[in-house]
Amino acid sequence: MSRSRQPDPSDSSGIELPQDAVLPDYGDGGLFGLIRSVRAYLDGSPWHAPGPSIPPDPDATPRKLVFILIDGLGDMFLRRNGASGTLLAHRTDRLTSVFPSTTASAVTTTMTGLTPARHGLTGWFIHDRRFGGVIAPLPAIRRGGAPLRGPLAVPRLFAYRTLFQHRKRPAIFVSPRDLAFSPYSRRHSRGASTQGYKGLQGMIDTIAGAISASGSRPALVHAYYPTFDGLSHAYGCTSKEVVTHFERIDAAFGQLLERLRGSGTDIVLTADHGFIDSPPERVIDLDTLSDLQTMLAAPLFGERRTAFCAVRRGAERDFELLAREHLRGKAIVAHSDDLIGLGVFGPGKPHRRLRERIGTHALLMEPGWTIRDHVPGEQEHAMIGVHGGLSPDEMWIPLVQARC
Repeated sequence: MSRSRQPDPSDSSGIELPQDAVLPDYGDGGLFGLIRSVRAYLDGSPWHAPGPSIPPDPDATPRKLVFILIDGLGDMFLRRNGASGTLLAHRTDRLTSVFPSTTASAVTTTMTGLTPARHGLTGWFIHDRRFGGVIAPLPAIRRGGAPLRGPLAVPRLFAYRTLFQHRKRPAIFVSPRDLAFSPYSRRHSRGASTQGYKGLQGMIDTIAGAISASGSRPALVHAYYPTFDGLSHAYGCTSKEVVTHFERIDAAFGQLLERLRGSGTDIVLTADHGFIDSPPERVIDLDTLSDLQTMLAAPLFGERRTAFCAVRRGAERDFELLAREHLRGKAIVAHSDDLIGLGVFGPGKPHRRLRERIGTHALLMEPGWTIRDHVPGEQEHAMIGVHGGLSPDEMWIPLVQARC
């Protein structure tokens, strides 16, 4: 399947970008376009993957749809490690992630059908003064670990409809038991029924059971699997642990195809982002750059690979000069408004707090580099595998399709 357009960093209108940057595609060549097709399916259309391909017969018997998101499974990883496997054999194309290329931004897009510009989750950490400053929206905590309090905190934070509400076809949301009923998942799965599972085999069993229980009715099963992401963070995306677990995922996908054979089901599998490794010698600690840190009105937010900065009013020019001096070859210093103009957060009416959530400036890290800071009470997490940036390994995700 060919795409109508691939993102081109030369479209950046003079904005400097990191080496080999891949811009997000919010048309047929990206994750957002794929979710737009899922939304059309829920609204009653036959399943049709985005891009130029033979459209389905509108008079054909409606088919069921399984959408699987493997957190962190980048397309370049799949092509390097998937030889002779079932996933690579069914890979039909590659897509771009959204920006930043991270779970909070991309998974929220898959659960809402909204771009990051519209849903406003622009990284693991966002800045929202209504909740005390820098917070982590998915676990609903402030930086430092204090939970967000108040009965209306979650609805205020996630004040938008989901992908599953007010649709013609039913949806089943399949997620690990320890995540399926979290405040984030409850809020974002409204309109779908939720089924929790335990372990990779549990996910396959739950998907197969949901398809069987749907009978002859067309329905969507929307499944999420996070373990690959966790292992990549802990051990690195090229580690034996990660490659071995990928082989288990590949075998499980093959098992699912066999179990759904003849069920009249289309399967589409993708990811929210890919990974790169950032060795300790390429981790920048902002605490060692006190002259830069004192110019910030808040801790860093966003991601270690795309760090948003709230620079104090009047210090903008000095911050830019010093950041370029200290971070030459390690990061690009960009005006956050320029990134909005470039369209990296996607089309649509911007979230009313978008500018607050991306700060005044962004540090776009070069390949292999990350930046972090610390706040009192915050548990530090050493990460080998990282994501959130614009490198090809982070931005390209696979499009895997099968008919059963």
